Amino acid sequence: MNRLMVCVDAALVIRRVAFPDDAPVQRLWNDWEKEKTGLVAPSLLFYEVTSGLYRYQKQGWLKAETIAVSLDAALSLPIELIGDADLHRRARTIAERYNLSATYDAHYLALCERMGVELWTPDQRLVNTLKPFQVEWVRGGVGE
Repeated sequence: MNRLMVCVDAALVIRRVAFPDDAPVQRLWNDWEKEKTGLVAPSLLFYEVTSGLYRYQKQGWLKAETIAVSLDAALSLPIELIGDADLHRRARTIAERYNLSATYDAHYLALCERMGVELWTPDQRLVNTLKPFQVEWVRGGVGE
């Protein structure tokens, strides 16, 4: 497993930029910065971040001004985006293998598999879905 790089999902990025009081997430991110850990994600990352932030606005959890600042902060994070035809093909196969309801999460899994890196996510649902398959490179429960 490559320890010099990690894959981050949209939920973790949203918590990083929209919730500065989320101490565990902020601490994790600061540790990565100190250790000069590289960050990667599939190219769909910022589509998901934008959508997630907008949902928070529509639900009245965050104000439009907070969403705008958070989106700008997310877009400025040093995350390498990767997207190519093979990644999409592999995501479909992975979604099928793990019986996922959509291929969004599978894109992160495909990228991690390809690069030999861990996926960091606060999405406990995804972590629980993968437990029976013993996918040990998914780090969940971030900030919980």
